[in-house]
Amino acid sequence: MDQDVLSTPGHLISLAARGFARLSEARLKPLGFGVGHLPVLVALQDGRASTQRDLARFAKIEQPPMAQMLARMERDGLIRRAPDPADGRSSRITLTALAEARLPEAVSVLLRGNHEVLRDFTDEEAALLVDLLTRLIANLDRLANAEAPPGAAIGGKGE
Repeated sequence: MDQDVLSTPGHLISLAARGFARLSEARLKPLGFGVGHLPVLVALQDGRASTQRDLARFAKIEQPPMAQMLARMERDGLIRRAPDPADGRSSRITLTALAEARLPEAVSVLLRGNHEVLRDFTDEEAALLVDLLTRLIANLDRLANAEAPPGAAIGGKGE
């Protein structure tokens, strides 16, 4: 084998992602959030999504895990659902006052963690890393969509 599989970008990024997830989970738990909640909370706060289908697309996860996460978030008092006046088959999802009150601290915790793990990076290196990872994710999305069977795009199933 020409290349050590443990030195490939995929393996190293996986290790980094797991490390970030462990750090973030430990720091978000006291606030009542999980790391997977943050894309949903931010999308709801910013108005980028308000239905399960849109949240699944935004967070790039399939519908069944999104439905499970939303059920847990509703149980924990972080979101509420109301019938969608435009479509009786779906619900509009909004943040509760509890989630809105805790979200700024959660974002601060995550930003602080990112700053801490990039402490030995210059500003230019950190910016380059973000650019490279953004491009990598775009390539992964393009490949996944090209190889997915028709109608099976991530988050693209019915609500």
